[in-house]
Amino acid sequence: MRVSFRERNPVPIGLIGFAVIIVLVVLAMNLQNIPFIAGGTTRTAQFKEAAGLKPDEEVRIAGVKVGEVKALDLDGDHVKVTFRVDDGVKLGDRTEASIKIKTVLGSHYLELIPRGKGELGRTIPIERTHVPFEVVPAISELSQRVGAIDVEQVAKSFEVLSQTFENSPEEVRASLQGLRRLSNTIASRDEELHELTGKAKDVSKLLADRNQDFAELVQDGDKVLQAVQARRAVIHQLLIRTVTLSQQVNALINENEKQLRPMLDNLAKVNQVLLKNQNNLDRILQLFAPFARQFADVTGTGRWFDSWIQNLLPIPASIGDGPGTGGGGGTHQQGGGTGNGGPSGNGTSGNGSSGNGQTGVTGDDPLPFLP
Repeated sequence: MRVSFRERNPVPIGLIGFAVIIVLVVLAMNLQNIPFIAGGTTRTAQFKEAAGLKPDEEVRIAGVKVGEVKALDLDGDHVKVTFRVDDGVKLGDRTEASIKIKTVLGSHYLELIPRGKGELGRTIPIERTHVPFEVVPAISELSQRVGAIDVEQVAKSFEVLSQTFENSPEEVRASLQGLRRLSNTIASRDEELHELTGKAKDVSKLLADRNQDFAELVQDGDKVLQAVQARRAVIHQLLIRTVTLSQQVNALINENEKQLRPMLDNLAKVNQVLLKNQNNLDRILQLFAPFARQFADVTGTGRWFDSWIQNLLPIPASIGDGPGTGGGGGTHQQGGGTGNGGPSGNGTSGNGSSGNGQTGVTGDDPLPFLP
């Protein structure tokens, strides 16, 4: 009798589902290790030592990444490096492998040098592999060995040696005495040397911590160099055009030198004249502003000039208070013509105006020509 899904025991079902999920997670985390999914070909290489190479570091050919290091194992007296190479990479039967330093802070990569005509086997023998010289470990080992030296005992040894060679020639005694002073100096600086070694260790640790920053700095520098390289052709053309322009300008000057020389001489003379009259020119520029303002005020009301001259001549009081002749009473009326007073000082007709409309004046007017 079949049992429905709802009536089944949920515990086994949950355990089976949980196991399936774990298997899927493990497979997802190790996809690169599955041959038919990750792709590529796995090969090995034998080295005398690991030289700081680590798993997951790059495999390169001529600077191009073609795979990665999978594992490092000790195989007798040498190291076996397992690495994966992408499909389509041709490796000859004489291919060589080298461990190269990627950065000065300890990163490495495995470089392959394809050689030969046939197909590479599964393993590159130790005869065709090379390891780099590690400077940082050598310096670290040197500092450790120097720190382990008993400097006081060395100083005593040199002192005993100098006493033993006391009856030796003068040159030998001087050399031994110098060695003794050197050992004493080293012994007296023992704490400073230890402190220097500790600071060097801190510096090396700081550099190791900043490894990623240095790598990014190198990458940014590479991008800058690529940009400069991309602009190389433009800069080259710019330089060529600049040289051509300078040649054409020189040719133009050479062809027109006879015309340019007198012009430059005259220009120099004009410059001298302007320098001599510099003060006058400065004064003209200072006075031009008020002149322009006053000129605008004078000509601003029409097609004529407005001006007012005050107290040009004194006017006697008799002009305003004296009796006038005729009906005009000496008052001034503007007319179209011009009238003159007679030599005896008599005025014109009684309406205060001449026949042509000129203003009448009294017989006592001393300035008949004034309005």
